[in-house]
Amino acid sequence: MKRLLPLCCLFVWFVGVSEIRAEVANALTIQLGIPAPTDSGGGILVADVNNDQRPDYLVTVPGHLAVFDNGGRKLWIAEADLGVGGQSESQGLPGHHGPGVAVGDVDGDGRAEVVYLTKDGVLHAIDGADGSLKKLVKPPVPEDAKRWELAMIADFSGRGEDRDILLQATNKSGYRTGRHLAAYRFADLVQGKKPLWTTDKFVSCAHNGARLADLDGDGRDEVLGATIFSSDGQLLTQATPFRGHMDSVFVADVRPELAGLEVILLEEGSNYVQVLGLKGPIWRSDFRRQEPQNAAIGRFKSGSDETYLWCRSRYNEHQKPFVFDSRGTKVFDYKMDDVAPKDWTASGVEVIHTIDWTGGPVQMACAKERHTSGDVCVFEPLTGRFVEHIKQQADRLYVADVLGDWREEIIVLAGNELSIYQNPAPNPRPEQPRLWTNRNYRRLKQCHNYYSP
Repeated sequence: MKRLLPLCCLFVWFVGVSEIRAEVANALTIQLGIPAPTDSGGGILVADVNNDQRPDYLVTVPGHLAVFDNGGRKLWIAEADLGVGGQSESQGLPGHHGPGVAVGDVDGDGRAEVVYLTKDGVLHAIDGADGSLKKLVKPPVPEDAKRWELAMIADFSGRGEDRDILLQATNKSGYRTGRHLAAYRFADLVQGKKPLWTTDKFVSCAHNGARLADLDGDGRDEVLGATIFSSDGQLLTQATPFRGHMDSVFVADVRPELAGLEVILLEEGSNYVQVLGLKGPIWRSDFRRQEPQNAAIGRFKSGSDETYLWCRSRYNEHQKPFVFDSRGTKVFDYKMDDVAPKDWTASGVEVIHTIDWTGGPVQMACAKERHTSGDVCVFEPLTGRFVEHIKQQADRLYVADVLGDWREEIIVLAGNELSIYQNPAPNPRPEQPRLWTNRNYRRLKQCHNYYSP
C-alpha cells in the first residue's frame, strides 16, 4: 500500500474509530411481499410518507412498489408499470438501482404524496399513508423524447415547500442522456398549465438523472449535472470541457472558504475528477489516467474538517482506489485486495456511500461486494481498512438516518427481504441534529442511483 504520510500519522487516524467500534446490530428485518430483483431495475428510498416525523421505507422493483413504516409495518403495496429499469443510456432513466419515486406534500394538503411515473408517461400522485390515488396527469413530452422518465420533487420558489416537480427525459434514439427538463408547480401541472421553465440543453451524467440541491443557501434548488441550472432555468455554469461523459455527480462543501457548496464530477473518457462551483470550475485532477468511476466524498481524517474524494477505479478485478484532498492532490492509493477480507470478491466494492456510522466527526464509507449479491462492509476510505463486515446477499444498498439518533444506518435489500443494520455503540455526540433536518440531505437521498448514491 502506498502512503504519503508516515505511519505515526496513520496511527492517529485509527484512534477514535477503534475505540468506539461495536459489532453491527440487525435492528429490523421486513418481509416485503413483492418479487425479488431479477435485474438492476428499482431501488430503495427512505422518506416520511405518513407524517409521523419518522422516515419510512419504500422499495421498488419492476411492476411493484412496497411501502412500510419506520417500525416495519406494511402500509401498502402497489402494482404498477413503474418507470424503473437498467442501463439508462439504452433503457432510459432512472438507471441502475434508481427507485423511480419521490415523496413530498406536493399538493399542500398537509399529507405526503408518493410521486412516480409509469412507462406510459403518466405521473401518479399517491397518498403516502394509505396508497390511495390522488392525481393522475400526463404532461406533454418534448418532440425528441419518447416519454418523461423521471419525476423529482423540488422547491424552486424558496418558500420552504415541496410543491414543485422536475421532469426529466432522455432523447428517444441513440445514446440516451437526460438532456430534457421541465419544471412545474404541481398545481399548474395538474391543471394543464405551462411549465415554469424547460430546457433541452441540460448535460446530465450519462448513467444518471439530475440531482437537486440548494448550493447557494437561498432556499431554492439548483439542478445539477455537468451543467448547473438555476431554480428559474438559467444556465449558471458548466464543467470544464471533457472528452467522453460524466459517470457520477456528488455535492459537498469541498472548499469551505469559497461561497456555496461544490459539485463533484467523475469523467469517463478523459478520466478526471473535477470540482465545480457556482462561479465555475475549481479544479480538475487525474491519477495516472485511471478512470475514477465511483466515489465517496467526506471528512475521512481524524482531527481534520477537510473533505477528501475517494475514487474506486474501474478495474473489473483487483481495484486500486485513490484519494484526492480538497485541492485535487492525490494523497493515497492502495490495492483493495490488500485490505479486504480474505473471502471478499476480487471485483472489489460497489454502491459506495459515505456514512456517518460511529457518531464521531470522522465519516466512513459503506459498500457491497461488486458484481454479485454479496456482503456489505464499512471501511476507512483513506486506508481501506474494513471496520465492519456484514454477511449478506445484498441486491441493493442504501444508507440513511432512520432510527433516531442522527447516525446513519445500513439498509440492505436481499431478495424480497429488507434489513436495517445499526451501530449499537453509544452515540458520542447525541446532541447533533437529525440529518433529515437538512433539506439537501433529503434531496440527495431522493435523487440517486447506482452511480451517484
